Amino acid sequence: MIYLQLFWSFFQIGLFSIGGGYAAMPLIQKQVVDLNHWLSMGEFVDIITISQMTPGPIAINSATFVGIRIGGIGGALVATFGCVLPSCIIVLTIAYFYYKYRQLSLIQGALSGLRPAVVSLIASAGVSILLLTFWDGGVISLSGFDVVALCLFAAALFILRKWKPNPILVMALCGVAGFLLYYLL
Repeated sequence: MIYLQLFWSFFQIGLFSIGGGYAAMPLIQKQVVDLNHWLSMGEFVDIITISQMTPGPIAINSATFVGIRIGGIGGALVATFGCVLPSCIIVLTIAYFYYKYRQLSLIQGALSGLRPAVVSLIASAGVSILLLTFWDGGVISLSGFDVVALCLFAAALFILRKWKPNPILVMALCGVAGFLLYYLL
């Protein structure tokens, strides 16, 4: 019975947590602390903290942690599956209709309108990261300009564009160079 409760609770979280991990936190709290009393509020905060430190979305990590605490390995599998299943159903449904109706001019027009919006969202995030990297606190001023960060960025961009190495290797090398330049010099 506990497996069914875990599945249903995290299925609801997966279905209604539109907007990402932080939007899911109140739903997770409602299910695991308020309704089912699987965790105390302190334990819930600990789970959220651990979920932030591990790779993956908060809802899925929370489902795994709560599931293993309540039902062992089987509980972790059931809760995680319950959290992921709604997204799989929604994406498969959208994909089905997309492939069926992709030739319609209405669909092509909508996708053509979405492309620039997606690119602008990604560019906005990139610009925000650049501002925070090159200027202290993201405020543009000559006094807070970080020359080392700009040099590392320029070198990484040049290497990636010219020789096209593995990006993970470039990131690791920049991390080592940043450690050496910021903390040892």
